[in-house]
Amino acid sequence: MEDLLVTSSSTLPHVPSVYTPCYCEENVYFLCKELWKAKVADSEGRDLFVVFISNADRQVPFWCQKSGKGADGLVVWDYHVICVQRSGEDSDSIQVWDLDSKLPFPVTLSRYINEAIRPLFPLNPKFRRLFRVVHAPIYLRSFASDRRHMKDNQGNWISSPPLYQPIIAKDGTVNNLDMFIGMNEENVHSNVEELIKGVFCQKFGVVMVETDLEDFFSRTQWQS
Repeated sequence: MEDLLVTSSSTLPHVPSVYTPCYCEENVYFLCKELWKAKVADSEGRDLFVVFISNADRQVPFWCQKSGKGADGLVVWDYHVICVQRSGEDSDSIQVWDLDSKLPFPVTLSRYINEAIRPLFPLNPKFRRLFRVVHAPIYLRSFASDRRHMKDNQGNWISSPPLYQPIIAKDGTVNNLDMFIGMNEENVHSNVEELIKGVFCQKFGVVMVETDLEDFFSRTQWQS
């Protein structure tokens, strides 16, 4: 692992039934469906947001991860995907559902940021995380993956795939995962008002930095 340092509420009654290690984008897809079916979320998932975290180098550190080897649970993912739920007006109503985290399930966004993202940790710039936020109803009809990213050059699986068939988008698209994962500094928008407008209509969501996350979600209300 490269040096990360710069030199000098409501709950599901059970663990989600669909989970495959290393396929977080699909796990969150089914988590969103399970949340609204269990009536933990709005009946159409409109209070849910899917968040992809990555960067141009596809190296993003997260703490408190179940697969982390040390006591702090540090892992450097190529990308990670979580679900954020905005179910009320106060900050405690903004919850993070991370299926790979050792933190409570769900956990408040503020605690998740402080303990899993740790924005005050002095990161090497190459590990700077970017966040692509997609409204869950858009994600559920638009996302598609044929899982090609999980095969090596010889066509062997890097990690065993889910037993169910690959997810196909409503329009018939069979793979657009890279459109959700791929992001760099040029994709970032800093105007929170524009981010809020965009998240409800843009197929691949909006991209922001971690310092805007809490402000964004505290001011975002799903639209009927």
